Amino acid sequence: MQAHSLQLLDYLVFLFYFIVVSGYGYWIYNKKKSKIADSNDFFLAEGSLTWWAIGSSLIASNISAEQFIGTSGDGFQMGLAIATYEWMAAATLLIVAIFFMPIYLKNKIFTMPQFLNRRYNSTVSLIMAVFWLLLYIAVNLTSILYLGALAVSTISGLDFTVCMIAMSAFAIVITLGGMKVIGYTDVIQVVFLVLGGLVTSYLALNLVSERFGGDGVVNGLNHLMTKAPDHFHMIFSKDNANYPSLPGLAVLIGGMWIVNLNYWGCNQYITQRALGADLPTARNGIMFAAFLKMMMPIIVVLPGIAAYLLWKDGMFQQEMMKDGVLSKDNAYPVLLNLLPVGLKGLSFAALTAAVVASMAGKANSISTIFTLDIYKNYINPNASEKQLVSIGRIAVVAAIIIAILIAPFMGIDKKGGFQFIQEYTGYFSPGIFALFIMGFFWKRTTSKAALFALLGGVTFSVVSKYIPTWTGVTDSIFYSSFQDADGMYVIPFIDRMGWVFTFCITSMVVISLLDPESKNNPKGLEIDAKMFKLAPSFIVGSVIIVMMLLMLYTYFW
Repeated sequence: MQAHSLQLLDYLVFLFYFIVVSGYGYWIYNKKKSKIADSNDFFLAEGSLTWWAIGSSLIASNISAEQFIGTSGDGFQMGLAIATYEWMAAATLLIVAIFFMPIYLKNKIFTMPQFLNRRYNSTVSLIMAVFWLLLYIAVNLTSILYLGALAVSTISGLDFTVCMIAMSAFAIVITLGGMKVIGYTDVIQVVFLVLGGLVTSYLALNLVSERFGGDGVVNGLNHLMTKAPDHFHMIFSKDNANYPSLPGLAVLIGGMWIVNLNYWGCNQYITQRALGADLPTARNGIMFAAFLKMMMPIIVVLPGIAAYLLWKDGMFQQEMMKDGVLSKDNAYPVLLNLLPVGLKGLSFAALTAAVVASMAGKANSISTIFTLDIYKNYINPNASEKQLVSIGRIAVVAAIIIAILIAPFMGIDKKGGFQFIQEYTGYFSPGIFALFIMGFFWKRTTSKAALFALLGGVTFSVVSKYIPTWTGVTDSIFYSSFQDADGMYVIPFIDRMGWVFTFCITSMVVISLLDPESKNNPKGLEIDAKMFKLAPSFIVGSVIIVMMLLMLYTYFW
């Protein structure tokens, strides 16, 4: 696919975005400069983020290149069904706000390894801290940088390495100001992200209208639904070619819950935004993020479906090719390259905002875990607050430099960027979520059980993938397998996560019950029913979100 270039007006729009975000971040940094030496303030912006800043920051950190590029690509290939990641996330956020946040905040949890240390022991905590650092740097941060630089390079015509270094430098500047700067600049990032995304969706639907007759986005949406009806099914049957990625009802009652609950509730990268706030503020911020997630498919999925219909009708035949093969991840850049001057700069700024905000959030979480859970506990227990902040900043720079070095060798396979990240983090999600859910709600869960689930869960994730090939049973009442690129029969990763999670929970129960010490486990958390009491406004908002979800899934079943 050939690269395009930005015009002067596009660069001026982008420059405006850069000045606004940088200037506001610098103002926030100077306003709070007297407090920046405090590690809790630096890593958590303790007590200073409002509900709208928390909600905006959650979405800005979540939506990145893998959503804009990867999810649009999946929309091109499989349609609206990929929106289940976004809509199920809205329901998941409500669960996290109601049940997870009270436990974290009452126990003054600042990092996820800290929770594991308090609930289990230092061994479990250290293993998970090291694992999270490796995962966040080698998979998440690197893939965000790689996909973002690839997209920006394709749209602007700038060199890939130049784009990578420039976005990294921008992310470092924001991150060095601490979570407070990240949180408040993310509000502006979300504004650009949403506006730019809506502009692209508007253009895509108008293109469909012009191509097939009529005028306006509503007409374009009607054309999409009538001319590509197979792209508007939320639940796939087994004979659908996309079933391995979204295996039927498992997206509603199976492994999809593990994906979302682990990501939104047990992930330092995400929960960090709310850990420094009081409970009402944290809950309201998370609910605001849930409302924003409901509209994300309009921005990240519809353009992909529109690109599919236009491509099917003869447009973008060369642009959608990469190395002689149809590349679904080209769908979003193809549409951006058709934007008029000025609007292209806005969408370019939106994509950059998504990448930079996600990089900043991820780098801050890496810094937090390394500084508070490894450096402070094992390297320099007597470190001052000023030293902790300094080490945190060094960790930010080091993590991004490592990502820059790894990114050019990133192996995004045929699944596309979004599916690549989901599947490879899915090897670890069931065991991690089992550790947390059992630690929250069953006092008898022991450290031995947690350690077994942690190591055994990863092992069983890898082994269970190839059960159909090894047993010769490729289809049963428990699973339906498919052939991968190597011709081996494997279980869809969402189904696999459900089975691995069941294995981990069962193992933890058995191991804990066999341990006599579990009856008086001093590590059990105190759970008070009053912790989960909800404000009337939160109940009303939650009911609205749940009703919207029910209507969407009923209509697009």
